[in-house]
Amino acid sequence: MTYPKHQLARLSTRRGQAAVVGMTLAVLGASVTAPAAATATTATSLANAGPTLAQLARFGSGLGSGSTVGPDGAIYVTDGVSGSVDRVDPRTGAATMFATGLPPKVLGIGGAMDVAFLDQRMYVLVTMVGGDIVGGPHIGDAIVGIYRIEDDGRFSVVADIGSWSVAHPPKPGYFITTGVQYAMIPDHGGFLVTDGHHNRVLRVTLDGQISEVVAFDDLVPTGLESQGGTTWVTQAGPVPHLPDTGRVLALQSTKPAGQPTTVTTATEAAHGASLLIDVEMGPRHQLYALSQGQWDGVMEGSPARPNTGRLVRVTPDGALDPVVDANGNPLVLDRPTSMEFTGHTAYIVSLSGDIYTIHGL
Repeated sequence: MTYPKHQLARLSTRRGQAAVVGMTLAVLGASVTAPAAATATTATSLANAGPTLAQLARFGSGLGSGSTVGPDGAIYVTDGVSGSVDRVDPRTGAATMFATGLPPKVLGIGGAMDVAFLDQRMYVLVTMVGGDIVGGPHIGDAIVGIYRIEDDGRFSVVADIGSWSVAHPPKPGYFITTGVQYAMIPDHGGFLVTDGHHNRVLRVTLDGQISEVVAFDDLVPTGLESQGGTTWVTQAGPVPHLPDTGRVLALQSTKPAGQPTTVTTATEAAHGASLLIDVEMGPRHQLYALSQGQWDGVMEGSPARPNTGRLVRVTPDGALDPVVDANGNPLVLDRPTSMEFTGHTAYIVSLSGDIYTIHGL
């Protein structure tokens, strides 16, 4: 059993609903009963409409962060204020609390930061709930790391990333001893995790083993995506997070002959957008990145200014082009924090606790 017992019945029902939706879309996609002229007219209308932005839902306490698409097709989002994970129906926008009991945030950000499923079991990345600020106050005593939801609905610690980070400090320049972990994705039966403060990507196994995959200068790694043997990571860049320092990197791991360990190299795939915080493979094998926008200048770690974010495409020549509507105007996002794709629709989570959809990609 991989889902908690108290969730199995609901998830079983939702899987059935998702299957019905999938069959409906398949029929619509086949258009076996629609007249050819009508089908062509509809396709032309959709193409002329261009990508469209709409609000889908508001969830939890109003503080959005990480997200994932669950095995049932729903969107799952973390709520750092309440220490919970919410489930959002992608069709109706109905939001319900799915799991709770995680350490809540202590400072302005933190707590539950990201969520992922591995073998149909939920895992949550929790950050900035324990450790110290160098030369400053004690943050807290909760465990910073990856938590797993168990069959009884409670969470247990899979990996203590905070203690490992204290014992394996990064390059000089950090001031939070336990780091600021931002995103995670499943990888080879475990997870890859970005630490935007300690400037590195970590590999975490389900038995709690942690190792450094690649380290950067002060370039703030954030979002992650992996497909076909390549892992992509976004970099927000150093303060003040200018477009020239916002990059998407492709990571490739090889094991040189005669060497006991693998070596990971990072190659720039694109640059040119401010405060990049996520990367995902979208429809038609198009790689997209998420720009939170123009940094607000308040302090290190503070977000972008409202309504300056963009969804951008990674182009073959290494540029990051904003997604535009039918009139050629960039779609404007309010402080996005993560994104997911289902079919030709993007689901964008905002710091404000809203989820937006972009249809027609």
